[in-house]
Amino acid sequence: MAQLEVIRGDITRLTVDAIVNAANTSLLGGGGVDGAIHRAAGKELLRACQALGGCETGSARATPGFNLPAKWVFHAVGPVWNGGSRHEDELLAGCYRRSMELAREHQAKSIAFPAISTGVYRFPRQRAAEIAVRTVREHLPASGLDQVIFCCFDEETAGIYDAILTARP
Repeated sequence: MAQLEVIRGDITRLTVDAIVNAANTSLLGGGGVDGAIHRAAGKELLRACQALGGCETGSARATPGFNLPAKWVFHAVGPVWNGGSRHEDELLAGCYRRSMELAREHQAKSIAFPAISTGVYRFPRQRAAEIAVRTVREHLPASGLDQVIFCCFDEETAGIYDAILTARP
């Protein structure tokens, strides 16, 4: 069974097969994790994303990692939080599900996720973490992954993930 772990750190520095980018629908970079990944990967990432022509909310698309230690970047477009009445939970789960499918398609053995949609998109962190962990666990058996990292930017978010993972190992 794959190992699920939580770390606090910079996702752009992780040596894993794939990192997940909390992207916007254009895939052309932005703030937060998205901007950091684009800066670290180099200009080739922007060109690869331009060639993809965007991505719909609730899905993900793959590019090479270019200058990153990761071989792949899976650009997942999470929903903007609007109070929960616009299918935000299902759309967020779709990001994690599609990323797990991309891991299988690209034969990744290790993947790192940020806390998708919890920054400027305002998705409640506890709710987002529960969806993330549940969706990853549901799709883990078919994924081929040996390691899943939830890479959190701050201690509070890391604590939320730790509590969820230790509540049901």
